[in-house]
This record gives sequence, C-alpha cells and structure tokens, in this order.
Amino acid sequence: MKKITLTLICLFAVTLAHAQYDNWAVGFKLGEPTGVNIRKYFNNVNAIDVTIGSFGGILANNREYRRGNYKNTGISFQAHYLWHNSLFNSELAHIYYGFGPQVNSRRYYPDNLQNQQIKYTSNISLGGSGIGGFEYFLPDGRLSIFLEGGVYIELLPGPFFISPNVSGGVRLNL
Repeated sequence: MKKITLTLICLFAVTLAHAQYDNWAVGFKLGEPTGVNIRKYFNNVNAIDVTIGSFGGILANNREYRRGNYKNTGISFQAHYLWHNSLFNSELAHIYYGFGPQVNSRRYYPDNLQNQQIKYTSNISLGGSGIGGFEYFLPDGRLSIFLEGGVYIELLPGPFFISPNVSGGVRLNL
C-alpha cells in the first residue's frame, strides 16, 4: 500500500510540475470519501484534484463485498484529472467532470472467518472513479463551495465492485 501511495503521489507531483498557471485550493470534503482536498487549477480549463481521507464511513459502512462484508471505515486516496467550465458565462459558478485512480484500505470480513478468533483481513483495493460536480466561488473569490457525485469501480481484488462517491465541501483558494 505504501509503495502504491508513494507512486501515485510522485505521479501527482510530476503532473503538477508541468501545470501552467492559475491557483491552488485547499479544503475539506464530507461524504464519500471524507477528507482533505487539494486542487490545482491550470490553463483555465483543467484541474487536478486529490483527496486523502476516509472511505466507507457514510454511504457504505456495512456492505456486502465479495464473499463477506465491509463493516468499517477505511483509508482512501483519490486523484482526478478534471475539465471545468463556467456555468451561464459566470466566473462564480463552474461545473466540472473527470476521472482518475482511487486506492482504498479497509477491513474485509469474509464469511469463512466467522468462527475464527480474528474475523477480518486487511484489504487494499484499486480502481477508478469518475465524478461530476458544481462549484460556486463566493464573490471575493477566496472561498468556494462544491457538491459532487460519481462512482468508484473496483478493479482489484473485487472486479466491478461499485460504490457511490458523493460529497460536498468547502475550499480556500490561494
């Protein structure tokens, strides 16, 4: 997990080094996932968005998974390449959409361990996620609020496990 996370962070840093201009934003996201959100806007059309936090705490705390269940909240790393556009020719309102990787770490409670002393295994999952959202910049331009939704589709270890990604939050634009 550490190697995968380090690799994704390095790829993110290299991508940011090639970013043209505009601004950074740092904020907090509540939902699926919940956590710290960092966004780099560049070339007035694109952005890179990274969230590090928890996964499965609100919408998917106790879900069937493979041959067992998820019964807890885990750790999540999510990165998206975004396209954004002004809404109604306003600089204050934007819509955006994008996709990227997501890595999660949660406890998996398989059915075959129900009568054992240790009833779970640590599970690291890798997949892709897509999101679309709405962002409103307050008139001073320093704060923005957003609402977004999408889907996470797992590739490993449970191919095609689907989980919703729905969240909202606030960002401070630097």
